[in-house]
Amino acid sequence: MFYETAKNDHGLPRDPFKAIVVPRPIGWITSVSRAGEINLAPYSFFNAVSEEPPMVMFSSGGRKDTISFIEETQEFVCNFASFALREPMSKTAMELPRGVDEMIEAGLAPAPSRLVRPPRVAAAPCALECKLLQIVDLRDLEGRTSQRYVVFGQVIGVHIDDRFIKDGRLDTAAMQPIARCGYNDYAVVDTVFPMVRPRLARKPEAAE
Repeated sequence: MFYETAKNDHGLPRDPFKAIVVPRPIGWITSVSRAGEINLAPYSFFNAVSEEPPMVMFSSGGRKDTISFIEETQEFVCNFASFALREPMSKTAMELPRGVDEMIEAGLAPAPSRLVRPPRVAAAPCALECKLLQIVDLRDLEGRTSQRYVVFGQVIGVHIDDRFIKDGRLDTAAMQPIARCGYNDYAVVDTVFPMVRPRLARKPEAAE
């Protein structure tokens, strides 16, 4: 099949786009307002974008509390949701009034960060403390705002649960991180396999 996204003429009950670009890691973002209000929300349009320096991004549909809080304090934390945390993660997706702490509503314990003000989720296997770099208001081909905002942050501190460090490496499969697929589907990473990047074979030197 083929369909034009402007026409959305795929003929299916639901748009399949988000079921194609999968799995998408979940950025479970903690932010805090200037007044000290805490917000925790999951974003499935999330990923790392640089290693040196380490940078991450996430995209928000609309100007939610997360965006407002990060604009106010210029900091946030990316927590990582595991299979064991799938239910409380889902609860934090609820739309609650500004100032209501999603951690409390979901029964999650906070843990203090080292270098930024927003707390992290204590039970998360990993968490990244970030400083805001920029927020981009995405526009479409006609220059119209899409009401989607992409937040870029630089990672300045990393928390890792020591239980998942084995033989000097982070055991991703043991963490069982979850990711978003299409519709209401999720995936869990519990199997990993190695692949070595091939190198270009050197051409034989020409005989003299």
